Amino acid sequence: MAAKLKKGDKVIVLAGKDKGKQGEITQVMPKENKAVVDGLNIAIRHTKQSAQGQGGRIPKAMPIDLSNLAMLDGNGKPTRVGFRVEEGRKVRYAKTTGETI
Repeated sequence: MAAKLKKGDKVIVLAGKDKGKQGEITQVMPKENKAVVDGLNIAIRHTKQSAQGQGGRIPKAMPIDLSNLAMLDGNGKPTRVGFRVEEGRKVRYAKTTGETI
């Protein structure tokens, strides 16, 4: 199945502790059906000091289920994503406005 949400997309969180907050997708994990959104769903991870960097309590963005994310259209409103063929190419479009993403 084609990915409706991709890296770099602006999204809004629909459910959970960060409901209503907006961010940009930094990583998508299609097999787990999750995505990491920059600055949202932050958890503290305790890490041991290493040669690469300082240890301690490091805040880290954790994955959010794709069903709890909605893409933002040109007006800044949440929208569902659809697919259509334009000039022989399959493209994504916002269902609220109909504009190509």
